Amino acid sequence: MVLGQSGTGKTTSLRNLNPADVLLIQAVKKPLPFRATGWIPCTKAHPEGAIIVTDNAKTIVGAMQRTTKPIIIIDDFQYILANEFMRRVLDNETGNAAFAKYNEIARNAWDILMCAGKLSDHTRVYILAHTQEDESGRIKAKTIGKLLDEKITIEGLLTIVMRTAVINGQYLFSTQNNGSDTVKTPMGMFDSEHIPNDLNAVDEAICSYYEIITTA
Repeated sequence: MVLGQSGTGKTTSLRNLNPADVLLIQAVKKPLPFRATGWIPCTKAHPEGAIIVTDNAKTIVGAMQRTTKPIIIIDDFQYILANEFMRRVLDNETGNAAFAKYNEIARNAWDILMCAGKLSDHTRVYILAHTQEDESGRIKAKTIGKLLDEKITIEGLLTIVMRTAVINGQYLFSTQNNGSDTVKTPMGMFDSEHIPNDLNAVDEAICSYYEIITTA
């Protein structure tokens, strides 16, 4: 997982990846923030395309299970939760239905994360999400409130969590916990507290660390 506020380099970190190796699932349709040659939509006419746009959890799980690409990226993960929440707010749900939506939205997030964990060992899933500050001042993945957080701790289901940092004009990923965030990386995977925001380099480091055989 890569956490960070908007504009701090999460999606830009995809720039050096080969789109032929990537299925990018966008919860919100938007242009990529770099020259995106080869990053074309996945359609019936172009099933080899790199991008699909959906915030539907079942559709996302299905796409993750079907793809043969070794890298899956889910961008703006928090909108999978928020969009469903807002749709149901607009439906004016009340009573038990209003409360039940938190359980169902939590289940959607859980289903996606559980699917990721069941994919083949060589498949890497990267989740990009915004951050929020909780009542204790800890920076964590943005969700839709305490009722959801009580049901699922997203970072707790993941091995690697990095956070964007902009230092002296450089866009970086933080690899070490600062005591007030949820950053965590395996011992010895990264030598530096901050690394360039290059998801391709991160992917190479992960493959090397876990001895994942790639076709590259």
